Parts: sequence; C-alpha cells; structure tokens
Amino acid sequence: MPHGPLMIIGGAEDKVRKPTILKHFVALSGGRDARIAVIPTASSLGREVVDVYDALFTKFGAARVDAVRPETRDQAHDPALVKALDEATGIFMTGGNQLKLSSIVCGTPVGDAILRAHERGAVVAGTSAGASIQSSHMVAFGVGGSTPKQRMTQVAAGLGLVEATVIDQHFDQRNRYGRLLMIVAQSPQLLGIGVDEDTCGLVEEVAGDLVMRVMGKGAVTVFDGSRMTSNAYEATRSSPLLASGVVFHVLPEGAVFNLATRSLVPQEPVVDPEDADELAEASRDLRQLVRDIAAADATPAAVRRRLALRRTRSTTTTPDHAPTEGDPS
Repeated sequence: MPHGPLMIIGGAEDKVRKPTILKHFVALSGGRDARIAVIPTASSLGREVVDVYDALFTKFGAARVDAVRPETRDQAHDPALVKALDEATGIFMTGGNQLKLSSIVCGTPVGDAILRAHERGAVVAGTSAGASIQSSHMVAFGVGGSTPKQRMTQVAAGLGLVEATVIDQHFDQRNRYGRLLMIVAQSPQLLGIGVDEDTCGLVEEVAGDLVMRVMGKGAVTVFDGSRMTSNAYEATRSSPLLASGVVFHVLPEGAVFNLATRSLVPQEPVVDPEDADELAEASRDLRQLVRDIAAADATPAAVRRRLALRRTRSTTTTPDHAPTEGDPS
C-alpha cells in the first residue's frame, strides 16, 4: 500500500477568499468521510487555533475534527491522543514554534502514530512549523538574509516523513534563502526545500518515487547541493560561505519535481478552453481560405474580405421580415 500524501504548506494559507489548499486537504482526507486530527502543539494560542481549523474543515465537509495537543513529552504518551491519530484519515499540524513541536512530538507515541498514519495512507499536512517538521532535518531557528553565513541557523531532527531533506517556510516573504543554503552547504546530501506563504508542496508516491507538485500563489524553491563546492568545514564565526555549483530550482504552481532524481518532471501544456476554441476557429478559417483560393483563383486579400463578411453575417441575426413603420409585427 502506498504511503499517504504529504502537504507541505509555507504558512499564511488563505482561509477566507480562496482557501484552495485547505479544501484540497479535506478532499484528500476523504471529503464527507474525513476524520481529521489537528495538532496545535507548536502554537502559542489557546483553543482558538483549533476552533479556526475546526470551523474551516467542517465547512469544507469533514465529518469529524479532533484536537490532539500534547504540551509535554509525557502527554505525548497519552493513549487517547494516540487513538485519535490512529483513527484519523487526515492529520494537520499548525504553525508556531517548530522546535517546541519537534521536542515534544518526535520519538514519542504521538510521533510514532503520525508516522503510522502516513504509512497506512492517511494525509499528513502541516503549515509553517507543521511543514518544517516533516523533513528529516529541521530548521530550529535562525535569522533571515540572502547570503549564507556560518552559524546563521541551527538544525534539529524532524519526523523524517521526507527523507534527506530540510524544509523551510515563509520562505520568500522572510528572505530565508541564506539560512537554507547554509544548511545545504554544511550537509550537501540534504535537499533544501523552501516554501512560500499560501503555497503547498504536495508530495505523493508515483511509480516508486516521491514526486512534489506545487499549488498555491507562491513558489517552492529547491537547493540541490549534491555536486557543490563549499568551505563550510573551515569557515569561522559568521563569515559568508562559499557555495558553488548549487542547482537552483524555482517551482511555481503546476510544476512537478521528482524528489528522488532531483529533477523537473516535464508536463503537457495546458490549453485554456476559450483559447482552444479560438484556435480551432482560426484553423477552420485558414482551411476555408485555402479552399477558396484554389477554387476561385482569387487573391488572398479578396478571400479574406469575403471570409470576414461571411463571419459578420453569421453572427448577426436577421429576421425573415423586417417590420416597416406602422407594421404591428
């Protein structure tokens, strides 16, 4: 049985005007049969953060929404919380402090239940902190900036739902290019994934490979350092790092990326239906033009005028009997 989908959301997902990402989560979780467990452990807010997602997921058709909120590692051993996760068809981890989330959840029965849910086919989604924890290596905290510098961030262990990766969020909005590239420079075997706000990397198994499809209004940025040259092993204090030969991908909505081969998956072009109709009409006109030229031995300009007149007449409705002044019809 293939593992369930992962939804890696960069934070600040639209909840009101165009909540496409959250609606898609509910649909993947089973729609009207969805049983969703919300894990708000990372959040500093109280019950209200659960109430927001409860209202949204119920509005989108979910059958049940449960709160699973361990606040200590001891609470993460609670059988009732584990049971709620074992029964869930979708798990959603909120934003907040990802180091708090990982330090409480990873390596506990609650963390193990999340892994089991993924293995049995349930959807596991997370926004902001809930996105970062899905990778094997997680950004614990750090400063923003475009230039990678030694010691600008620290790394902690994540759940490992996406192996050999490090995931960052609010990526472009908070200028986190430097800190993600710093981690890749120090550990070139890791694939760096930065997700913008209101954007989701949907990860699914396709023919044995993990494939990520981008949805939302932003982009997913990928750093592949597998062939890079770096001086991270000898750079001191907060000095800028050498990072040469990094393969850089910016993936907007609709782009598909193979995480196993670290390569873009070519997609068939999508044609808007209205554009397709216009193209078909132009093709018909062109064929008619060729036939008219061949049959009448007329000049192309004369035939084009004739076609334009014909199309104008075809789009104008002319009654069989035009009423004259005083005619009751």
